[in-house]
Amino acid sequence: MAKVRNNIVIQGLSGTLGDQVTIKQDKAGRTIVGVKPTFSENRQFTEQQRAQQEKFKEATAYAKTAAQSEEAYATRAEGTPQSAYNVAVADWFHTPEIGEIDLSEWTGQAGQAIRIKAQDDVRVTRVTVVITDEQEA
Repeated sequence: MAKVRNNIVIQGLSGTLGDQVTIKQDKAGRTIVGVKPTFSENRQFTEQQRAQQEKFKEATAYAKTAAQSEEAYATRAEGTPQSAYNVAVADWFHTPEIGEIDLSEWTGQAGQAIRIKAQDDVRVTRVTVVITDEQEA
């Protein structure tokens, strides 16, 4: 793959040439030249590949609605070659990181406060806590 800058011959072109070279444009207006992708009609996917495909289906289903309804994704995509949809797909794959858990106000009773500091690449909207005993019951 090559990124082409200021080439008057292929600037703005997109498509496949001679069944070998593919030219496309990204959101930032860059021209990208690469080898035409090939796919075997008889290919077999491994279980890991199938599992990843399922995760990607879930991520894209989430991103279709989230990218349109949540302004945070559009804001995060501004000034980058990514779309709000791209940011939403990536966000689905990256769970928030728990940085700090404050149990100082919790004595074991239901409904008491547990403070959790969580960070995500876009925004943390909700953290769910499940408390179990040693047998995880």
